[in-house]
Amino acid sequence: MAHPLMPKATAVWLVENTALTFEQIAEFCGLHNLEVQAIADDEVAMGMQGLDPTANGELTQEEIDRCIADPSAKLEMAKPGIPLPKARQKGARYTPVSKRQDRPDAIAWLVKSHPELSDAQISKLIGTTKPTINAIRERTHWNMPNIKPQNPVALGLCNSADLEKVVALARAKAGIVNEPAEQPEAAANTDKNHTPLKPGEVILLKGEARAERERALELEPESPFSDTGVPDAAIPEHAGSVLQNAEDVFSTPTEKTANDA
Repeated sequence: MAHPLMPKATAVWLVENTALTFEQIAEFCGLHNLEVQAIADDEVAMGMQGLDPTANGELTQEEIDRCIADPSAKLEMAKPGIPLPKARQKGARYTPVSKRQDRPDAIAWLVKSHPELSDAQISKLIGTTKPTINAIRERTHWNMPNIKPQNPVALGLCNSADLEKVVALARAKAGIVNEPAEQPEAAANTDKNHTPLKPGEVILLKGEARAERERALELEPESPFSDTGVPDAAIPEHAGSVLQNAEDVFSTPTEKTANDA
């Protein structure tokens, strides 16, 4: 149920100027019975100016008299005599006057960046006319030398969600499918087979390439000594004895016992 625009002020006027019950006033104004009683006892809304609901067309005197005669009746809002505004029909998007001069730039950008869009879609997206779109497509617009393609989202003629939706519908209707971009892992695996690595360059292997590398490392024989890059001729003759002594020092007692035996 609709309520008055100013419920407390209306309740103050009804309490002071009518013989309606607290329940009737409370239900009509959307208040609690105790709150209406407090208004009548000057405990709430003291000094508030009452608002006549019959003066602004919210209630009629006949309705008040009817409810006074029947305390169980409920007050009903009066139908407004002023005609309500009609809902705007669906059509081209309204463009503010301050932004209408930017529409040719937006049309040029859409025609250049998204040729799959139809004239009707462009017209509905930024609120322009088909003759203007055709003139820009054919470069016969009177202001063509000064037109610079600009994104309509940046110009404030539409939002990004509407633009993406229109472009997706146009591409689906035209049968255009976006090819997925090549994954960087696949590109790295492809390049590593043909392009040699530079000195010091490190490549991160994942997936099958990493598994193949791990299998290759497992099959590779382990060397007890790392390659130091020093030629064998540069190693002194007594290096073998030094290495043997080091092995004897750091070997476990079990190994020594086994060797002695």
